[in-house]
Amino acid sequence: MLDNRSPGSKAKRFAYDLLEASGGGLSGIVDRVLVLLVIGNLLSIILETVPPLKEAYADLFLGVEWVTVTVFALEYGARLWVADLHPPFRRHGPVKARLLHLAQPSCIIDFLAFGPTLVGLIAGVEDVNVLVVFRLLRFLKLARYSPGMRSLLNAFVSERRAILASAVLMAGLILTTATIMYLLERRVQPEAFGSIPAAMYWAVTTLTTVGYGDVVPVSAAGKLLAGLTMLAGLCMFALPVGIIATAFAREIRSRDFVVTWGMVARVPIFSDLDASEIAEVTRLLRAQTVEAGMVVTQKGEPAYAMYFIASGRVDVDGPMGHLQLGEGSFFGEMAVLHKGRRTADVVALSSCRLLVLDADDLHVLMKRRPKIGTHIRAVAEARIKAGGATVTGDFIDEELAQSRPVEAGPV
Repeated sequence: MLDNRSPGSKAKRFAYDLLEASGGGLSGIVDRVLVLLVIGNLLSIILETVPPLKEAYADLFLGVEWVTVTVFALEYGARLWVADLHPPFRRHGPVKARLLHLAQPSCIIDFLAFGPTLVGLIAGVEDVNVLVVFRLLRFLKLARYSPGMRSLLNAFVSERRAILASAVLMAGLILTTATIMYLLERRVQPEAFGSIPAAMYWAVTTLTTVGYGDVVPVSAAGKLLAGLTMLAGLCMFALPVGIIATAFAREIRSRDFVVTWGMVARVPIFSDLDASEIAEVTRLLRAQTVEAGMVVTQKGEPAYAMYFIASGRVDVDGPMGHLQLGEGSFFGEMAVLHKGRRTADVVALSSCRLLVLDADDLHVLMKRRPKIGTHIRAVAEARIKAGGATVTGDFIDEELAQSRPVEAGPV
């Protein structure tokens, strides 16, 4: 576990917040700078292939390349350094956490963003244009800063069998229409439809609705087939588009649900519920956005809900003093069972997305599902007795210790 008082641990936490934390502030600025660097470098790579521009601005292009490689190499090293602060890796220790991080697709992409150029230099390849294909892989780094792009890639992977089936159908349609057109037009236009492979060129351009017009049927039967082929092409392309769109929407919903489910499952009073019961609690949550500096809860006001931090950071000034909580943490757990008064001031340190669980909604669920109600009350009472505390508000001392504070480091 990191010692929060040591300068090294503070620097490491600061680096983690800059590179990995969600929200605005410096982290948002760093993200935007890296995105602009990727876009600028890709533009430089493209313009460098124009001979007059390369001749006139060769030094500039080379400078852009080395600045990019240096920044990406430093970013790669920093991300590897803070890998053991990632919630999924914290329990593994520094060495294993970093090894697991190296195997992540995002880490491999980060290496490809600068590795090929360095390897080329070591191998004596002075012309970086030789590595242009590898350099263009830097485009994939944009996926890190775009959850939507990651979800789209996941949608492709999850529906790969259906997409492959659509491709097989398209190939069959191309072969069928090309064969029929060959039989209809081979004597009229032997130079264009004299063989099935030659007719397949027409079939591809027609089914994809491109229609270059360089090869067209002239017979009445051929024109009728061409019309039917165009309509079939529209229908065939609608099939994979619909599959991907549906999978993309499902991926977005699934991603949000899994993240939320994981946060709920961490709360002690919910941790022993089964998956379906936790899912029911999860459906009660509502989203709330809080800007930096805004008060989330104020000491002394009625406690009616608990909060999960989906992104951002908050400062809790409560029974245990000041404590910073970050993404994945929760607070106000006892508020959902004991409607007392707030015992802490909670202020947003950055733009936060919170998920709120209202006490009234949970009590309705507990009445509707007595098993859940009995379990939650039993766990809450056991926690209070174990800590020797009485609940007069929304916190007990132990609760904040369970909330995985931002400054706590690996656990």
